Amino acid sequence: MAINFCTECGQPMEIRTIDGVERRACTSCSAVHWGSYSIGVGALVIKDDKVLLVRRAQEPGKGNWTNPGGYIEQLEPIEETVIREVLEECGVQTNVKGIIALRDQPRASVHNLYVAFEMDYISGEPIPDGVEVDGAGFYSMEEMQTMKVASFTQWLIDAALRGNGAGLQHDREPIVPTNGNGFFRVL
Repeated sequence: MAINFCTECGQPMEIRTIDGVERRACTSCSAVHWGSYSIGVGALVIKDDKVLLVRRAQEPGKGNWTNPGGYIEQLEPIEETVIREVLEECGVQTNVKGIIALRDQPRASVHNLYVAFEMDYISGEPIPDGVEVDGAGFYSMEEMQTMKVASFTQWLIDAALRGNGAGLQHDREPIVPTNGNGFFRVL
């Protein structure tokens, strides 16, 4: 869908060539619509050699077992998003350990970036929220073989368990001020 009116000032948009690409730009304030993007997060929580999974109660993926996750809010730091999503979906308290994988999914409607975090388990027994998910628990690799685990979740689990690095870690003491940004690096 074309953006016809500026989200900054409400004036009409026009097509302009910017950096060799046709883009929508405001006729009044010159704000540029760079595209439609969404950022999703997912959590891989391991406790006693078992992985936390939830069963989707809604589309997309209804009936599939997946890792808990969701989408960031506009002003929410991404590390807070993944903690919130795990807590909302199944009542488990976690902390971010590091980033273990990324999925880049460019599509015509919305370009999606998915950031998968390895999480430290803190507390709580998995209880589904009854809205987004209708099942939750910690499952062994053997148990997962008989479950309908989403293929992308299978890939994430493999990336986490068979990865050969520490992944990106939250840089809690960067050498420059963060101004509210979250910095991650290989430490």
